[in-house]
Amino acid sequence: MIVITEDTIHKLVSMKLHTMAKVLRELLNASPAHELSFEEKLGMLVDREWLDRDNRRLARRIKDAKLPLNASLEDVVCDPGRGLEKTAVRTLATCAWVRAKQNAIVVGATGVGKTFVGAALAQAACRQGFRALCTRVPRLVHDLALARADGTYRNELQRLARFDVLVLDDFLIGPIKDSERRDLLEVIEDRYDRSSTVITSQLPTKSWHEALSDPTIADAICDRLVHNAHVLALRGPSMRKKKGIGSETTT
Repeated sequence: MIVITEDTIHKLVSMKLHTMAKVLRELLNASPAHELSFEEKLGMLVDREWLDRDNRRLARRIKDAKLPLNASLEDVVCDPGRGLEKTAVRTLATCAWVRAKQNAIVVGATGVGKTFVGAALAQAACRQGFRALCTRVPRLVHDLALARADGTYRNELQRLARFDVLVLDDFLIGPIKDSERRDLLEVIEDRYDRSSTVITSQLPTKSWHEALSDPTIADAICDRLVHNAHVLALRGPSMRKKKGIGSETTT
């Protein structure tokens, strides 16, 4: 009987069912007083293997998302004074907006927590089984320029389009070139009504048109981003400055 059981464990390991093999050993070493029925043992084996695989898939999605911060919506400080209502954050946490192919826009002055909220939205999407990616807009347009130069531009656009949630951090943080405007439009056009885009920006949405300079491209970008977006306008002092003052006081 022991030989057959060891052979079964070896087969489980060979099939990469490592968790099932581990749980089977635990069951074999369990006290007779805790004897389970066959159905209970089988259910335990399958449930543990499923949970382990699900956790590994989640860890892989979070790693691939390249989150700039270890952020979660549970850690977001909800305060009407900051422009963050609990009901709005709870609604976003369900990821119904991702399923509906809607966008999210987080605006506010530097240091108020825009990047944290953007990363938290991406993590929430990963936990719901969606693929996400976080990137800063200056880095994105730089990478697209390199891709155009080496002939991989179309492949890079297709890669970006495959993510269920794309977080574009620091949107319009500085002057933007004509080629960069057009690259952003290509990225946003590929995602419109097919997936969700999260924008973080120091500029309120009403200033985007002017900042984009080119009226035609500005109309196209704003129309595809703003009209179906959940907008969070953060207020208050810089969180970085507050932490810095706290550190000095403690010291």
